[in-house]
Amino acid sequence: MRSVLSRMHLAGRFPLSRFLAGSQAHLLSTPPARRFSTHTEKGVYHAGLRNTVFTNEMSFSDESQVIPIFRVMNYDGEIDPDWKNPFTPEETLNAYKFMVRLSVWDDMMYNIQRQGRISFYIQNMGEEAAQTGLASAITVDDVLWCQYRELGVLMWRGFTLEDALCQLFSTKGDEGKGRQMPISYTKRDLNIQTIATPLTTQVPHAAGAGYAHKLAGEKRCSIAFFGEGAASEGDFHAALNFAAVLKSQTIFVCRNNGYAISTPVKDQYAGDGIAIRGLAYGITTIRVDGNDMFACHLAMKEARRICTEESKPVVMELMTYRMGHHSTSDDSSQYRPKGEYELWNQPGINPIARVRQYLTNHGLWDLERDEELRKEAKQTMLKQMRESEKKQYVPIVEGIFDDVYDVRPWYLQEQAEELAAHMKKYPDVYKKDRYEPGELGI
Repeated sequence: MRSVLSRMHLAGRFPLSRFLAGSQAHLLSTPPARRFSTHTEKGVYHAGLRNTVFTNEMSFSDESQVIPIFRVMNYDGEIDPDWKNPFTPEETLNAYKFMVRLSVWDDMMYNIQRQGRISFYIQNMGEEAAQTGLASAITVDDVLWCQYRELGVLMWRGFTLEDALCQLFSTKGDEGKGRQMPISYTKRDLNIQTIATPLTTQVPHAAGAGYAHKLAGEKRCSIAFFGEGAASEGDFHAALNFAAVLKSQTIFVCRNNGYAISTPVKDQYAGDGIAIRGLAYGITTIRVDGNDMFACHLAMKEARRICTEESKPVVMELMTYRMGHHSTSDDSSQYRPKGEYELWNQPGINPIARVRQYLTNHGLWDLERDEELRKEAKQTMLKQMRESEKKQYVPIVEGIFDDVYDVRPWYLQEQAEELAAHMKKYPDVYKKDRYEPGELGI
């Protein structure tokens, strides 16, 4: 600093002694004492705080506010007197049938992996009420950023059984062209963003997309789905802070189902679940019974209203239970405590059984119809499975080289031609009968 000032002094710009004297006086002088009013004092300390309160008691905090679990239907299938069923009787019946079909299909898709017909699968068992309740409260304009355990949300929106099977079998009916591992569903017309298997990457994307909706003045929102394990990732915290500060039109839905693969919640965090983190970031938050379809629907409907009409984010924590293995690569019997599954599978707690009890209470359902529904769902799956499994794959060249760039550059075109020439030279080595003929004859 002095060398720079010395050069400026030698250049005759101003006397060095004058500058240093002023600088030293500024650095060493003490501002005069003054009194602050309470209003002024809070004005000084308020930055970054919602409330400014002073105390002469030294107190460390280790307790947070209690966040209750919102529920409207009890274990006996009875709705709380302060609430009404948000569905008509016919809608309730259709929602129940949807959950049963989802459960049957989900189990059968798990089994075809065990038969070696697909390489991987992740079940949704135990979370059917949460998926159905949430999906029925949003619109197709809302953009879905799913994790991998939300098949019911997709199907309620219009993602068909054929769509799901084409993706699992990697056939040409898959909009992802068979490039992604199974359960990486996508459907552009339904605003279903492609599921990415790296954990939590979809959450900051949803935060950014929600901000784009806000800037565009759109009455829709982005909805990010993730498990409580994903909330341990840095992307979760970055996304929530971004959305909170910029008031992104994003709903963050955490499925707190007890496990992050084999890690139970007690080994994941010491705080009060995930909902408290939403409050910590300054986001409107609710905790919901994820096994209560009616509560999930009501909560999501209000969350969407807040998100679109007040233009700000919402955090929802759904308390539920992953009744299946994490995936087909997992064996939950190795870490699940004895009796835990049976506890969550009780008629009043199991999400499908709770809705069935409600229907039975109102004379809308019986065991005979339940058995017939499950038989019909199984037959539907078997028929669609046979059809989807026979479909051809995407053409080889297009499947490998398309979509890397909007227009294929010359060097990728050269590689495509080299691959085609190589495969034609050795036709007996490559089995091309399952692939639809395409560009360059392969």
